[in-house]
Amino acid sequence: MAHEIEAIQDPGIPPHVHRKADVDPVAANQAERQVAILFLLSAFGTLLFIVSYVAIPDDIFVFLPVMGSTNAHQLFLGLGLAFSLFFIGIGAIHWAKTLMPDQEVTVQRHEFRSTEEDRSALVKTAKEGAAAAGLGRRSLIKRSLGLSLGLVGLSPLLLLRDLGPLPGDSLTKTSWKAGTRLVTDPGERPIKPEDLEVGAVAQVLPAMLPGQDHRVLSDIAKDAVLLIRLRPEEFNLDAERLSWTHEGIIAFSKICSHMGCAVALYEQQTKHLLCPCHQSTFDVTRAAKVLFGPAARPLPQLALALDSEGYLVAKQPFDEPVGPSFWERSS
Repeated sequence: MAHEIEAIQDPGIPPHVHRKADVDPVAANQAERQVAILFLLSAFGTLLFIVSYVAIPDDIFVFLPVMGSTNAHQLFLGLGLAFSLFFIGIGAIHWAKTLMPDQEVTVQRHEFRSTEEDRSALVKTAKEGAAAAGLGRRSLIKRSLGLSLGLVGLSPLLLLRDLGPLPGDSLTKTSWKAGTRLVTDPGERPIKPEDLEVGAVAQVLPAMLPGQDHRVLSDIAKDAVLLIRLRPEEFNLDAERLSWTHEGIIAFSKICSHMGCAVALYEQQTKHLLCPCHQSTFDVTRAAKVLFGPAARPLPQLALALDSEGYLVAKQPFDEPVGPSFWERSS
């Protein structure tokens, strides 16, 4: 009696119901075409994304009743990527629900580390499952899925274009030329030696060329120079490097030779320049020789002179590339 009650309370697993595509070849072919259409819609979305990114200017606007005036470039980029990802997901779900194997499988609990026999059996089962999924028989799905996955993979690659072009050798060249005036940053004011007291430090840039009304941000970064004034007897330089100074004023690139950070800290008592990123320390009195830290070479020194009006100018361009050495390998 107890067994009969238990049997009534536990009806067990309901009988398996076959899907229409499992028993009707026409329904199976129809489902296959539906999956292929969804994958093709995904491919269309990716193509729309690519065309929008390349061909639609970012200053064109369209009017939509719901959204109002909308940037066409951004609108079709979003629609294309949404179509691409949405339909490839819906296609995969529809494929799994209508065409992939539908057998119930009961797996008994076992140790986490399977035996070698079980592992080999798993590989065999996986191969059999891949064959049962119908990729070999359903060439239409296989081709449309390949097209969809192949195109959607181009989307992130295309977005890498926004990182900008490779710098080439532009990082190895600065705007400093012979006779270029040093101007304050900010202010764009030319500097005379008497403007700097002993112990003073100033950030300067090369004066803009005639007709140049603004600076490029990347040029500011690599052109920045630190101007420091010491007493001439405090220098410990060879004759050539000493000739690059003027009345105790010496100039170095502000870009650290380690990783390109801004060398922004000057210790007046020790005459040391410090990079705050990785603590590379440079001795101003010895042509920015590295005293501590990961920097492998001194800061490049800019040779100084005076022009006919008594303003500080560059005697010549930097005689070596500024910044870290990997800038030179960026091309």
